[in-house]
Amino acid sequence: MPASLYTPAPSAQRTVLALAALLLLGGLAACGGGGKDGPAAASAATAASAAAKAPVELLVSPEDILTVGQAGAAGRGALITGAIVPEKRADVRAELGAVVQQVLKENGDTVQRGDVLVKLDESTVRDSLNAAEESLRAATLSFEQSERQLQRVKSLQAQGMVSQQAAEDAEVRRNNANSDVLAAKARVVNARQQLQRTEVRAPFDGVVVERKVSVGDTVQVGRELLKVMDPRTLRLEGRISADQLREVRVGQSVRFSLNGYGAQRFEGRVQRVDAVANASTRQVEVVVALVGEAPTVAGLFAEGEVLTQAEAAQGKLVLPQGAVQPLEGKQMVWRLGADNKLQRVEVTLGELDPRHGWWPVKTGVQAGDRLLRNPTASLSPGQPFRLGGAGAAVVSAPASGAKAGAQAASAASAQ
Repeated sequence: MPASLYTPAPSAQRTVLALAALLLLGGLAACGGGGKDGPAAASAATAASAAAKAPVELLVSPEDILTVGQAGAAGRGALITGAIVPEKRADVRAELGAVVQQVLKENGDTVQRGDVLVKLDESTVRDSLNAAEESLRAATLSFEQSERQLQRVKSLQAQGMVSQQAAEDAEVRRNNANSDVLAAKARVVNARQQLQRTEVRAPFDGVVVERKVSVGDTVQVGRELLKVMDPRTLRLEGRISADQLREVRVGQSVRFSLNGYGAQRFEGRVQRVDAVANASTRQVEVVVALVGEAPTVAGLFAEGEVLTQAEAAQGKLVLPQGAVQPLEGKQMVWRLGADNKLQRVEVTLGELDPRHGWWPVKTGVQAGDRLLRNPTASLSPGQPFRLGGAGAAVVSAPASGAKAGAQAASAASAQ
């Protein structure tokens, strides 16, 4: 058959081209470096190929590790903000004008009902009491004398020795003396009450939260002296938006966090929903009774949610958004295996809580599993890792094995 009519098959063409390329590379290697450099180039190519296949070890620092745990609440509901305040609280005020002689309790002191908190100057009140008692004594003597005189007049009237008018006048004097006695007794009682008011006492068991006076201060009636609260009656007094009012009902669960308590979550139940919105903010006040563990400090800012959905996720596992990596329509996380190799695990998630950035986990991981907090796209299953010290970061793998091989070959050629 003439040579001009022969056409090789496509596979044969590729084989011929591959052989020609190998011969050309061999000739170039021989021309460029002689026979001595040929083995070096071959070993460099082998090293580059091995480097391309070997996975890069990750250095994982403690802050890159996320331990799967439970959330106090991953539910969604009406946002509530407010403060922790005691239901039982009192502003203890002065009931008479006097000078403060002694302050017996300081901020933070525990008090029992009836304990003396502040003593006021009693000299003026005691003088008034003495005068009232003397007035009562004189009125009592006058009454007794008028009573005896009335009895004598009545005896003489029975004998016909005095007129009816004289008997009636004696009875009027006796009645007036009796009224004077009653008025004197009232003044004595009032003076004794004023004397008792010089000792300001605790209205109930609780804690002194604010002292407003010091020794030597002159106080008037109604002046605030101390604030007392009962820490066992703390509750959340919060506000919700009028747009979410339809979702809130008495008895619903509430979970909230407090400024100063970090990630700790507290629980409560809606106790009362006000019927009137605030005139300035148009928000509605909601009172929440605490359930279970309660804070010990009043006045802290609180923020949480009224759980209006069944997705409360009490005790469920949750993951932050950054730990979940979408891949081909699936949700993946990277688990740190016991064999120091990465494991790509598919997880089934619930509905995202946008307020906290939590994914409720249904399946895939268990409590205590260690995951990468913010995985990158360059990770591969089975990739080895080792734990580094504080401050270390996750080391990303090279972009591709071919690039690593090219770098190794370049280094070998430079030698």
